[in-house]
Order: sequence, then structure tokens, then C-alpha cells
Amino acid sequence: MKLKENLSRISRRDLFRVAGRFGMSSTLLAAGSFGGAMSLANLGSAAESTYDKRFAKKAKHTMKFGASGFNARNLLIERAGALEFARDLESRTDGEIRIEFVGDNQICGQVSCVEKAQQGIIDIYAASTQNSAGGAPYLNVLDYAYMFPGRASQYHFLYSPESQRILRDPYEKRHGLKFLFSHCELRGIQLGLKWQDAPTVTKLEELFGTKNRVTGTQLGRIAMQALNLNPVPVAWEETLDGLKQGLIDGAETWASAVAYANMSPVVSQSVDLKFFCGTEHTAMNSSIFDSLSGELQDAVLESSYWTQTHVQAANEAALVKTVGHSDPQLPGTIFAQNNVRNAFLADDQIKMAEEMCSPEFQPDLWTDWRERLNKWAGGIDTYQEIYDIARQVPADMLPENVEPRRWWKS
Repeated sequence: MKLKENLSRISRRDLFRVAGRFGMSSTLLAAGSFGGAMSLANLGSAAESTYDKRFAKKAKHTMKFGASGFNARNLLIERAGALEFARDLESRTDGEIRIEFVGDNQICGQVSCVEKAQQGIIDIYAASTQNSAGGAPYLNVLDYAYMFPGRASQYHFLYSPESQRILRDPYEKRHGLKFLFSHCELRGIQLGLKWQDAPTVTKLEELFGTKNRVTGTQLGRIAMQALNLNPVPVAWEETLDGLKQGLIDGAETWASAVAYANMSPVVSQSVDLKFFCGTEHTAMNSSIFDSLSGELQDAVLESSYWTQTHVQAANEAALVKTVGHSDPQLPGTIFAQNNVRNAFLADDQIKMAEEMCSPEFQPDLWTDWRERLNKWAGGIDTYQEIYDIARQVPADMLPENVEPRRWWKS
């Protein structure tokens, strides 16, 4: 049975029928526990069991989790860990913390979740750091071009106790949000149907002069401009039409985002430029965290750590077995079903791009933002410090082999 058939066994109408009886959060948590096909009957049974466990006793804290466009289906494609975190935290606290999960853009979207978390409308949110950078500019610190050589270096940094000092503490101090965990990929250019009949991209210069959708990251635009990729702000919901009709050549995002957001039918080539972070993170309003007892704070951190280790393994597997981001590409994956070709550029092309746009080779392009971020971080050199930590592991290390560490412990 193909993946799409597995994920579509339960219609949206059926999902709401079950949710009407047991609540949306219990239904989504139950649905997220299925690895493949499910029937209406076994979803109902699982939702009932989940409901009974969650409401066996009165919760001390009920937290609203705004998960932008995520749901139980697409979180099996991009393994961002949102439902796993909610499930583990409820279990770990024996129901003292209860999570009300609100996805499918019902309470907030990629750009607005961060602001609603800051305002206290929601307690926890999940969205990309790049889209969230508009409301929390310090998140730009992750987006210096070619600061991370690969996904392994991203995970290594997030596990490092140094990430507390360089990323998490300044983010919390400046924006009132606690960075919990994140999925890790690197962004490329996802070319639309305009490129369907063109040869697979092998040279960086083939992308010069193209017009590409950009997210909310200010630093990402610096890299795109330096690479002559003409960044154009386009709303996420309008990106699909733009790629389909050829109004834009491509969009800067990562492979599993194409797959989970159902962009694969309008993407013809996934060019693995790897030029800056694609990090789908989860964060919590810090005042909510501070209001918890010490024991429950420890539980939030331990659930975040457990989820980070889950995401590290699960997303690496999903990239190959679910998305089809590999060479050779596995049959039956989302990319294979939609004729999305992977364009993995040779090392010399990646080096060319790095020399054109990275702070190491083009420092003047980054001066203003680098000084701003350094000031916000207390005067440290944010780029150089993250750059050095990212190179503590071999550039070709498999991401699943990175050693997990509790980053809040030195």
C-alpha cells in the first residue's frame, strides 16, 4: 500500500466525528501513534483509550499548543516531534500537565504562532525558526549562510551546552520564549513546474537570475541576494499557485517541508543547496515555564530532550523512506510518486555558493546583522562561535550518529 493511501484512510470528516466525541487533542494524539494505515474503528478505540488516560485525574496545568499547519498525518512526513512531545509530557507528569493541541492553522500559522505565544494566547508553538524570525528576530542567529556544513552539525549544536548561552538564553531574554527542540534540515531551492522539462540542475549558475519565494528570515535574504536568487516575499498559501503557474521559479525551503505541505505536485526539482538552516522548532512561553514547579520544569526539559532524540532518528529515516530525499530515490516515496527529482550539487558547486555568500568569505554583507545579533547575545561573536561548534563533528558524519546531550547541563 502506498504512503498516500495509508495517510488518507481517515477522512477529515471522520476525524472530526471522532474528535466530536473524545476531543481533538485526544484524537490527534491517538492518530499520531499510528505508523501507517488506520480505520475509523481503530482510531475511535485509540482515541477513547487516550481520552481515558488523559482525563483520569484533574490536570494542574492545561497548555494550549499552537502547531501552525501540522496534524497527525503530515507529522508522519516531517517528523517535527510536536505530538510526541505532547504525549510524552502528559505521560511523564502523570497528567498534571495536559496539552490541548491545535494544528491545521486553526489558531495560528507559520508566521503568527510566535507572536501569539509571546502574547500568551497560546502557551507552546511549533513553526520554523525562519518564519518565526519576523516576530522574534534573534532566531536569525541560526541563519548565517553555510554556518552549518550538514544536518549532523545542526543536531550537534542543539545538543551542545553552548547552545544554551548562544541561542536559548538570548532568545528567552529578548523574546520571552523558551526554545525546546527542533527538527534539522538545510534549505535549498524547490523549483516549480516551469522547470519540469529542463535538465536536472547540476551547476549553481543555472539558478542565477531565478525568482524565488523567501520566508521571514532577514539573514536568508542576504544569502539569496548574494547568490542572485532574487528573493520575493510570497505568502505560504500563495506559493503553490506561484510554482504551478510559473509566477516564481522556486521557493527556498527544505525537502520534507515540500512533502508535508503537499507542495510535491507543483515541484519538479529539489535543489539541495544547503545554504542555511531549515529548523522546525517548538518553543514555550517562558512565563508559563517559570510558573511551573521545579519538578514539572524538569519534566518539560526531559520531554524536550526525549523528543529531540526521537526527531533526530525519525526525520532522518523519513527523509529517505517517506519523502524520497535520497540518491537513489526509493520507489513509493512522496517525491517518487510526484516526479520530484533530487538535484544534489557537487562539492565544488556548494563551495562556490559558500564563497559567494557566507560570512567567512563575504563578511561585509553580514556586518549590520552580525553586530546586531552579537549585541543581543551580550557581545559574543555569534557567527564564529556557532561556526566553530558546528565543526566539532566531521562534515560527513551521519546525523543519526550525533551523540545526544542534555543541553541545559554543562
